[in-house]
Amino acid sequence: MSGPGRGPVRPYVLTGGRARPRHRLSVETLLETVDAGGAGLPVTAGRHEQMLWRLCRHRLSVAETAAHLDLPVSVVTILACDLIEAGHLTTRSQAPQVELPDLDTLQEVLDGLRRRLSA
Repeated sequence: MSGPGRGPVRPYVLTGGRARPRHRLSVETLLETVDAGGAGLPVTAGRHEQMLWRLCRHRLSVAETAAHLDLPVSVVTILACDLIEAGHLTTRSQAPQVELPDLDTLQEVLDGLRRRLSA
């Protein structure tokens, strides 16, 4: 990590000295920008927070945003948590919603298995 023309930037500088995120996000958690009427981020947002927010307009995972920003996943997680708490980002689960079978179907399967095992 390096700043423009300033040499390396330490991760703790970007996270305000924090080493742990406030929330638990896994590397596959999808991040998405919250559209607040086109308001964008406050002017006090740092350069990396702004880049993260812009990247997440396209719904990317924590790992993908870390790769695009060339930052450690831990740093991106902390920055993302800050933006989530401020209402600028939201998370989406990567797992698709699956419709579960009804109880009658499950009972038929169970009965069939029992018959097969007792034969």
